[in-house]
Amino acid sequence: MGQVQGKAALVTGAASGIGAACARALAKAGAAVMLTDLDDARGEALAAELRQSGATAHYLHQDVTDEPRWIEVVAACEAQLGKLDVLVSNAGIGIIVPLVEMPLAEWRRQMAVNVDGVFLSVKHSAAAMRRAGGGSMVLISSVAGLRGSAGLAGYSASKGAVRLFAKSAALELAADRIRVNSVHPGIIATPIWDKLPANPLSGRNAPIDPKEMAAGVPLGFPAAAADIADGVVFLASDASHYMTGSELVIDGGMTAGRAGSLAVR
Repeated sequence: MGQVQGKAALVTGAASGIGAACARALAKAGAAVMLTDLDDARGEALAAELRQSGATAHYLHQDVTDEPRWIEVVAACEAQLGKLDVLVSNAGIGIIVPLVEMPLAEWRRQMAVNVDGVFLSVKHSAAAMRRAGGGSMVLISSVAGLRGSAGLAGYSASKGAVRLFAKSAALELAADRIRVNSVHPGIIATPIWDKLPANPLSGRNAPIDPKEMAAGVPLGFPAAAADIADGVVFLASDASHYMTGSELVIDGGMTAGRAGSLAVR
């Protein structure tokens, strides 16, 4: 039997990258999954792929900053999956720009997706998990939520907020047997790099290369999204039943010492 056999999981930002890897890993480990995203084509395709592999999988369009939509999505989880045991709050965006040049609108947009979206995910999933007798919430933060980085002031602020929000939520929800933990990926080879503008602090007009970014990582290479998904499945499973309010750092050693500087250069 899989690590999460019989559990029902909701994964936001599931159409690509870490979210898609989490959906695949959870389904492979035995969970029924509800995928949400703004990219309907990829989201629907992934749900179909998972169904073809024998899993129970559904897809819904969702803007994680829209509170009424959260009520609908959680209700759909209970209606189509029967319950909600696992939340993977993964949807997020990254904006790389010097803080003095960041427009307030961009700051607010990043905070809305990365912080408001996570808050709403926990707020509206909690009642369904209570009805299920408990559950596991996995909030995707970043190593940028553990240390500062030039050019990522707004992103770091948002991911640092997720880190401490997870700890406070863990304390509030522990009596309901709902565990809340944060995951902190380092440099991951995902499609998000293709969506970022050229590094504004590099002095050259070129896209960001995750392999170049990982040059300062002690292990020497970027992780695959599946490496993060493996950690998420562990936190979703009963194998981590005594973990809540914890940080799972998956960064190849970046935060172990000075060699893993996060500075964007």
